[in-house]
Amino acid sequence: MARRAGSIGSETARDIRAAALRLFARHGYAAVSMRQIAAAVGIRAGALYNHFPTKQDILRELMVGHMEALIGAWERESFRFVDPVAALEGFVRFHIRYHLDKADAVFLAYMELRSLEPDNFRAVDRLRQYYEGCLRKILARGSADGAFTVADVPVGAMAIIAMLTGLNCWFRAGGRLGVDAIAEIYVRMALGSVGARLAAPA
Repeated sequence: MARRAGSIGSETARDIRAAALRLFARHGYAAVSMRQIAAAVGIRAGALYNHFPTKQDILRELMVGHMEALIGAWERESFRFVDPVAALEGFVRFHIRYHLDKADAVFLAYMELRSLEPDNFRAVDRLRQYYEGCLRKILARGSADGAFTVADVPVGAMAIIAMLTGLNCWFRAGGRLGVDAIAEIYVRMALGSVGARLAAPA
């Protein structure tokens, strides 16, 4: 099948993003040069600049893209849940599954925030706040209808997010507990932290 016009360029940009993600996650953003990224893709350094004028542009696209994909995936998933207890359980399972499957992107999203220039930081932070806001809405709804007991919804949401995100720092596939078992434990901890019980199976 013939390539569509522009498809080669879009594939190269995709390859650049993938190579940069691997290199940034392995060596750190500051230690990686544009020349190294070009070499990993197999193109000349000059060709790299046709797609991304600066290394900062690559970092911004990686981090914004990660957050937009995360938000989109959760919004599609969230329609399944009709009550706040099921929604909180669903959010925890979704977050764990999604983040463990994208370890490099998650590492970059948290460890390289400091490397973003101010405008880029604000763009990423707005998306982070939006995603955390999805959890705040679940907690606020559960508090309003008596399903949850939450002293402070924003603090409760940040505490749960921090607990979930910390999983990427220590979980290793093939360990004593698998992803499903870990998710079950985290669901019970999250629900327990807001005074709720595990939702009944559908």
